[in-house]
Amino acid sequence: MKSPAVETALQALSEWPVAAALRGSSVAYPLVNAAHIASVGLLFGAIVTLDLRLLGAFRAYPVAQLGPPLRRVAAAGLLLAAATGFLMFSTRPLAYAENPAFLAKLGLVGLGALNALALGRNRHWRRAADGAEVHASVRLAALASLLVWVGAVVAGRWIGFLQ
Repeated sequence: MKSPAVETALQALSEWPVAAALRGSSVAYPLVNAAHIASVGLLFGAIVTLDLRLLGAFRAYPVAQLGPPLRRVAAAGLLLAAATGFLMFSTRPLAYAENPAFLAKLGLVGLGALNALALGRNRHWRRAADGAEVHASVRLAALASLLVWVGAVVAGRWIGFLQ
């Protein structure tokens, strides 16, 4: 059960002119949804590629070469997915706020982002990005990343089934 203040804020968001325009358009919402899917594709594709490399795949491609651009692509994908996701959320915030799959997705995206931030501060990541061997702590973070982001995608797809 949401607090009255949260419910009031969510109701106000649903009345936002942009949210109303998205609900009222047969073109705008599908375009935002498609942009969200494309953004998730950027994020997921970059993360999976980097995580698999950190776990030992694609050894012909040094982490020092793959890591920096893949992290930037993943960050751009995350920012775009967050923006488009917010737009979609604004169309039915009260319903989404009660959807367990949506809440799980938010939690998993948060964990994935925190894992990525922690990895960026890991001295062993910086060494691997400079060409050193991939340390076990970096491999563990990559495995956690794969599991969390796959979970976020599954939860995201599940949202519609619980509406």
